[in-house]
Amino acid sequence: MSKPILEVKNLQVSFKMYVGEVKAVRGVSFTLNKGEVLAIVGESGCGKSVTAQTLMRLIPTPPSFIKSGSILFDGKHEITKLSEGQMEKIRGAEMGMIFQDPMTSLNPTMTVGSQITEGIIKHQGMSRKEALVRAAEILALVGMSNPEERLHQYPHELSGGMRQRVMIAIALACNPKLLIADEPTTALDVTIQAQIIDLLRQIQKKTETSIILITHDLGVVAEIAQRIIVMYAGKVVEQGSLDEIFYNPKHPYTWGLLRSVPRLDSNRHDELVPIPGTPPDLFAPPTGCAFAARCPYAMQICKEQDPEHFIVSETQSAACWLLHEDAPKVERPIEVGGRANG
Repeated sequence: MSKPILEVKNLQVSFKMYVGEVKAVRGVSFTLNKGEVLAIVGESGCGKSVTAQTLMRLIPTPPSFIKSGSILFDGKHEITKLSEGQMEKIRGAEMGMIFQDPMTSLNPTMTVGSQITEGIIKHQGMSRKEALVRAAEILALVGMSNPEERLHQYPHELSGGMRQRVMIAIALACNPKLLIADEPTTALDVTIQAQIIDLLRQIQKKTETSIILITHDLGVVAEIAQRIIVMYAGKVVEQGSLDEIFYNPKHPYTWGLLRSVPRLDSNRHDELVPIPGTPPDLFAPPTGCAFAARCPYAMQICKEQDPEHFIVSETQSAACWLLHEDAPKVERPIEVGGRANG
């Protein structure tokens, strides 16, 4: 079996603020295989985007800093130890990123063509004429109509969906091995969202690029991901394959996320149930399980000791004391895949 394209081990990222230290990412570990689509889901503030931006060393330092951990990319690059100059050779060339809002990410004073060709000229040594030909090919790949014409337009002349396609084209310009999509459909309407997700799926099949999808939209996850990581309060609380997370979730937080999403495959007509309370303050993370204060199944040990990751299968694990052999049996409060408590 080939080595993973990305191996993250015990990653801890904090922000130094005038009132103290914000522990945004607290010991995240996962792997990403070549050609795989991995989704990272969770509420706002759970550490998804900080984790993603740390992988490309895009978070500002200071105030942020990597406390500990390892990010091994392509089996040879230890991202946490590279200089900024070394990272500039990897960003864009081997790792690409699609940001949340293309209108604020694209340069309004530069044409689409100039923004796409910038990375091609820098990393692949092409002339501007050659780079423009390549840029037009990429725009065609991402489904942009009249690509040669679009090269000479500015971001404000394009629709939201077109701007997002330009963002994807920039990220794909140098055929990266890893593509990180940070909430790529948040600012788009539902129809365009579906088009962008379909586009990412087609690109992944054509180029075999590994993709990390950062989102809070489980509907988007179901369309494209093969494996899912659920984050809460800066930690991974559950991970598994798409089927395992949707059809056999084990962590109460994952149950809560699924209960708050409308389902078309359910035989019941329950109202959507929000997760009560708010995430903890990461200036001073709570002792024990961070979800305990919001969990209806919390036991005394949950408030005193952080749970280990209990192995459910070869691909699934969850950090919850309910999976301990001595824990009381709890009936899952949701219906999944049209089957109750499967």
